[in-house]
Amino acid sequence: MASRSTIFVVAFAAGAGIFALAPGLSTTVQRAIGIGPQANTAIPPKPSAPEPISGLLPMNDEQIKLAQIDLVEVGPAAIAKRLVVPSSIVPHGDRIAHVSVKLSGTVAELRKNIGDDVVKDEVIAVLESREVADAKSEYLAARLTNDLQQDLFNRDRLLWEAKTGTEQQYLRSRNAAAQTSMRVNIARQKLMALGLAESEIKALPDAPEARLRRQDVVAPITGRVVERKVELGTAVGRDNLETELFVIVDLSRVWVELSVASSDLPLIQEGQSVKISARGLTKTTIGKIVFVSPLVDKDTRTARVVAEIPNAERTWRPGSFVTAAIALNERTVPVVVPATAIQKLEGQPIVFVRTKDGFEKRDVVLGEREDQALEIVSGLTPGEAIAATNTFSLKAELSKPRDED
Repeated sequence: MASRSTIFVVAFAAGAGIFALAPGLSTTVQRAIGIGPQANTAIPPKPSAPEPISGLLPMNDEQIKLAQIDLVEVGPAAIAKRLVVPSSIVPHGDRIAHVSVKLSGTVAELRKNIGDDVVKDEVIAVLESREVADAKSEYLAARLTNDLQQDLFNRDRLLWEAKTGTEQQYLRSRNAAAQTSMRVNIARQKLMALGLAESEIKALPDAPEARLRRQDVVAPITGRVVERKVELGTAVGRDNLETELFVIVDLSRVWVELSVASSDLPLIQEGQSVKISARGLTKTTIGKIVFVSPLVDKDTRTARVVAEIPNAERTWRPGSFVTAAIALNERTVPVVVPATAIQKLEGQPIVFVRTKDGFEKRDVVLGEREDQALEIVSGLTPGEAIAATNTFSLKAELSKPRDED
C-alpha cells in the first residue's frame, strides 16, 4: 500500500496542473471543480421590523402649559342627527316696549339716549303738561273736599247716635261723604290713565307746586334704548303729534326665526332642541322651538318656526343671519370628545390621555359625529382627562425615531 505521503504528493501535483490550465477553462467549469471565483450566494439578511412606537410621552405641567395643550375631562353628552336650516335673529316678541305718552305736553328732560341701559321704573324723560297739572289739581281739590266731608259725616253720625242730632242731617252728611269719596276715586283714575303710578299719586299732597305740571316717564321694562324719537322741547301728545318717545328692547333672550321647508315640517315640533351658530363666531348656543306655524308660504313653500335662545352676553344681535341645527333624534352617549383631540397614527385613531407623568397614547373606536364633537365607542372611560388642543405636536413627538442603545 502506498504511503500517505505519496498520495498527498500525487494529489498536490494534480491540483497544481489543473490550476495551471485554469485560465483556459470557463468560469463555470472552474466553479464546478472548486478553483474559480465563487458566486456570492449568501442570502441578504431580512430587514428587521420597526420597533413599535412607545405610547408614553413624559411631560410635566409646565411643559404642557408651554405647549398650549388644553385638557378636558371626557364624559357623557348628547349626540343628535340634526336638520340644518337658515335663520335670523329677531327681538323677543314679549321683550319689546314702546314708551308712549298719554297726555299733551312738551319734552322738558331726556335722561336716556340711544344705547343706554335702563331698569324697570327708572325715569327716562320728564314732560311738562297743562293737562297733567289740571288733573293733579283736580285730584288734590277733590281729596281736600272729601277729607272735610268725611269729618262732617263722622260728627253728624256721633250726634245722631247720641240722640242729639237729627236723622235727616245724618243722612244728608252720609250722602255728601259718599259723593266726595267717589269724586276722589274718579280723579285718581284720571291720573292713572295719564300715566301716573299709584306711588306718585300718594306723594302729590306733599309735592312742591312746581311738580304739578311735570310728569315723569318711566321705563316699563329692563333693557336697552334702541330708538329715541323726540328731542328737547318737542311737543307730544294728541292731535297728530308724536306720542312715542322711546323703544326699549330686552336682549337677555331673543328669538330665532327659522325657514323650514314644507317637506321637513313633519319632523319639527315645539320643544325640540336647536343649536345656533354663526359664521365668524366660535360660540354656539342651544335653544328650544317655541312656535311652529301652521301656515306655509305659497311662494317659498316654507313655514315660520321660532326658537328662543338665551343672550345674557348680547352675543346674538337682532338682524344677524345664523345657522340653526334642529335636533331630530337626540341621544346621550357615555363618552364624547372634541374633534381636535383625535389624531391618526398608522391609520388608527388615537387620543392622548393625561397621566401623572405625561401623556399616554390610547387607541379608540369612533362613533357618530356632531359638528366638532365625536362619540368614543371604546378606548376611554368617563372622567379621564385628555389633550384637546395642539395634539398634532404630541403625535409628532411620539413619531420621532428613538436613539438606539
